[in-house]
Amino acid sequence: MSIRQRIVHYVSGMRPKKLNATQIVAIVFALIILAGAFLLTLPAASRTGVSCGFRPALFTATSATCVTGLVLYDTWSQWSGFGQTVIICLIQLGGLGFMSVATMVVFLLRRKVGLKQRLVMAQALSLNDMDGVVRLQKWVIVGSLSIEAIGALILTLRFLPEYGFATALKWGVFHAISAFCNAGFDIFGCITPGASLMEFQSDPVVLLTLGALVIIGGLGFLVWEEVVRVRRFRKMSVYTRLVLVTTLALLILGTVGIAALEWNNPATLGGMSWGDKLLNSFFQSVTVRTAGFAAVDQAALTDAGKGATIVLMLIGGSSGSTAGGVKTVTMMVLLLFLWTRARGRSTVCVFHRTIPNGQVMNAMTIVAILVGLAVFGGIFISATSPVSFTDGLYESVSALATVGLTAGVTTKLSAAAQILMIVYMYFGRVGVLTISLGFLMGREAEERFRYAQTNLLIG
Repeated sequence: MSIRQRIVHYVSGMRPKKLNATQIVAIVFALIILAGAFLLTLPAASRTGVSCGFRPALFTATSATCVTGLVLYDTWSQWSGFGQTVIICLIQLGGLGFMSVATMVVFLLRRKVGLKQRLVMAQALSLNDMDGVVRLQKWVIVGSLSIEAIGALILTLRFLPEYGFATALKWGVFHAISAFCNAGFDIFGCITPGASLMEFQSDPVVLLTLGALVIIGGLGFLVWEEVVRVRRFRKMSVYTRLVLVTTLALLILGTVGIAALEWNNPATLGGMSWGDKLLNSFFQSVTVRTAGFAAVDQAALTDAGKGATIVLMLIGGSSGSTAGGVKTVTMMVLLLFLWTRARGRSTVCVFHRTIPNGQVMNAMTIVAILVGLAVFGGIFISATSPVSFTDGLYESVSALATVGLTAGVTTKLSAAAQILMIVYMYFGRVGVLTISLGFLMGREAEERFRYAQTNLLIG
């Protein structure tokens, strides 16, 4: 082989391979985060006119794009109007997915959506194939903006008499988008910095409106479309029925559990009336599943209350939604498997249908990965920051499940812990999606040989 042929062969080998749809989703999310971080480092983004520095800007941009809600500074106190606009745009992009926005542009330009674009959209929405993906994207865009607009209108009318039109409109739009996208960012800091929704503990209009937006956003795009199109529960797909049943069960059990654990805690629900206790218990059960708004002081929760909250945060919302976590159906599949095995059976069934063993193993894998990362994060935070393991685990799960609630320790995190939280927020939003899509689109590796079986003592 001549020198020229060797050079050509070497250059051809170095040529980058075509990116698949999953890699495109991950890379574009990273680019959006970096662009947002650059904008937030500008002096114009800070209320003081002084740049906050790259690491705090990267932390905030990651939290916004991954719709988490963990913050190093109070959003209103730190960021100017420009900075708040950057944050809400990152939330919208991260919540609806960059392909939804790209598809909107295509629709407005009346251009044809090609095969590659359809594949990427299917990946971004966690679909098994490309059937009806364009129709679903139209539904996602129109439905999402319509729901956000209704929520913004209700909140604006609520705030209007007390705060004036300009403030009411700003608050209504910002918090409607933040709630629907399950982000948990708020700009109520002008009332009490860092208090989130604690000023509205006794306001059913604010809490129920935001709660409804969180629930709808966390159900998932596929579920909305099928609920509106089919309407009859028995005719819906097994997946949609499982999402609805699991979500309802979590809301009821979460409300009852939090009320029971915090009912007499004077730092949370103890000093409220019966009605406010039930209202805030319900809102807490909603917001901990990836929304991140705090109507009660999370740091003041009892240890049992924090434990229940960690479990709800880890479960999260549903696949293909604005929520994070291991997802409702994933956790339900795992519980069904455990129930099946406890009864000495091997086939997992639900609604008179059998769940393939491969999907059961996928569910177990995702749960095991997130639980392992959460425990490691809790240990790492408590080892590198002046934080207890319980609060460290709370922070770790909040980042992984893209919740955004904190026990008041985010500002105490060391630089190393902050970097870990950035990685966890990105992984919770993009990494879990990548793993899930790998299960859906990947092929099982061919096993060329097998070792002889052996029996072990289990349990």
